[in-house]
Amino acid sequence: MERTVPVRSSEEIELYLRTIYSLLRSTNEVRIRSLEVAHAGMNSSLHTLSQSDSPDTSALVYALMRLPDCIFHAQKVIMGQSESGFLLHGIGPVETWEEVSARARRRRCFFDGKDRLACYIASRSDIDDVVPCLTALQIEWNKLHRLLNTVSPDVLQLAHPSNAASFKKLAKALLMRNEELARLYTVLGDRFTESLAIIAEKTCDFQVQLLSGSLNDYRKATEMWWQNIQEQFPQVSQRPIYFISSNTHSLTNILSGYALGLKAEILDFIAKEDPALQAEWEEIERSGKTQTAANFFYFTLKRYLSSTEGERRQREQKSFEQERGIIRVPSAHSFDIEAEIIDLSKLDPGTIDQRITPFLGKACDDWSFLRKTDALILNIDYPLGFAAYNLLTKIAENTSQILGIYVMGKAASLNGARGDVIIPNVVYDEHSRNTYLFDNHFTAGDVSSDLTSGTVMDNQKSVSVMGTFLQNSNIMDVIYREGYTDIEMEAGPYLSAVYEMFRPQRHPLNEIVSLYKLPFDLGVLHYVSDTPFSTGHNLGSGGLSYYGVDPTYAVSLAILRRIMALECQRIG
Repeated sequence: MERTVPVRSSEEIELYLRTIYSLLRSTNEVRIRSLEVAHAGMNSSLHTLSQSDSPDTSALVYALMRLPDCIFHAQKVIMGQSESGFLLHGIGPVETWEEVSARARRRRCFFDGKDRLACYIASRSDIDDVVPCLTALQIEWNKLHRLLNTVSPDVLQLAHPSNAASFKKLAKALLMRNEELARLYTVLGDRFTESLAIIAEKTCDFQVQLLSGSLNDYRKATEMWWQNIQEQFPQVSQRPIYFISSNTHSLTNILSGYALGLKAEILDFIAKEDPALQAEWEEIERSGKTQTAANFFYFTLKRYLSSTEGERRQREQKSFEQERGIIRVPSAHSFDIEAEIIDLSKLDPGTIDQRITPFLGKACDDWSFLRKTDALILNIDYPLGFAAYNLLTKIAENTSQILGIYVMGKAASLNGARGDVIIPNVVYDEHSRNTYLFDNHFTAGDVSSDLTSGTVMDNQKSVSVMGTFLQNSNIMDVIYREGYTDIEMEAGPYLSAVYEMFRPQRHPLNEIVSLYKLPFDLGVLHYVSDTPFSTGHNLGSGGLSYYGVDPTYAVSLAILRRIMALECQRIG
């Protein structure tokens, strides 16, 4: 079948990608400076000032959030699939180095304490993410280097939001608005002065090396990831499962209820330690939106447990969850994608979030069906891009029966606002160039009852892109004109794996593909974290804040209601 959308590509972006992969074929490290011209020439929507002498604060912040803090000291970035792969190239053992991570990207990395940063990658999507981030950072670093050398050391040392005059003077010297420098200060925190001093001292000249990038290497890394799960919970291969790609907090919070048993402690903690959260709690109380109160405690639990006061509860939480059949399986010796296995028969109805119960129906609201079920939920921390295909394919190969597949993740919206929820039934995948048509088993009504501030849009069209930097205004204009309003990275690769789960061949290329009448349940839901058609409204210009939790839990509740209703029906 012929596709109905034009090929979604740009000559400048294609040139950039060809340049990246031709350079990475080298057995030696290559310099990022070889990519700067191609990077700037693609006119990325995330790096609009790449060719300007003025700093692009949004692109700088975006890159810094997706690279470990040690990047200011690293010179060489090495990418590989596993520790054994690094050892084969005479590097490491890298897991004896300091383990480091980025704030806005889950990727296991290790720093040797000098100038080498080793990163585990799960697919080529990691390359499409790491290399543009390094290139953007290097371009912006060197802009700041030139500007900082026009600033006296005293101005830099005194620059602090509390010292308005010096802060304003530094912003002016760096060709930034005050609020832009304030965003950079927020990201760097206590390292603000030190980091700018490092930038002022030297130009940036990153080197990057890919140890091995064959499909076979990615398959081996995925096999290692799966074997770790099987060793921790052998029954996962023998019992029917509902597969969910989401995060590692929302499902467990809803099904365990642990946070709701610590309400008094959490409120006491935020009253003493976090004025911003205290103000948000007071707003919840004033508004009377009691349905969001549970979300608030779920959100603040992690912050409380990471504090000195709450640290003592960490072991108790793990035990509490395990008693209810919730097992966490961190990844080991390969890419950083945590898994959770939830044994439905061991859940305690008394601590499950009460917002699920009214939607089950009279035949199921006593939860007695849970005692009879043999089903599991396998939830994984959503992967980046094409890794989704590798992971779901491996899971399908090694499990006896999949009852449902549910994908929840972040997206950029061309017609919505941050905090909205998008439910697509058409996905164009840039990897396979397929247009997937499918019956999404969720509608706006399944989510809207728990969404207090955003809008739910169903019957939408989504595009699964290669990478966040690999988009420009021309491409997004084509997307929008074709009616595609949802931009994300995982749905297409997941649907390619879904195709192979019920068809006797590998997924096709460049076709319209029907995924109707699947032998299992399917749902894809995205919550909006970026609005690229609104200037500055991307993840480089600010996070979702606490209110980003609202759509996350609305979607999680919808998925869990669907699973519980299906399981009640299956058990009979």
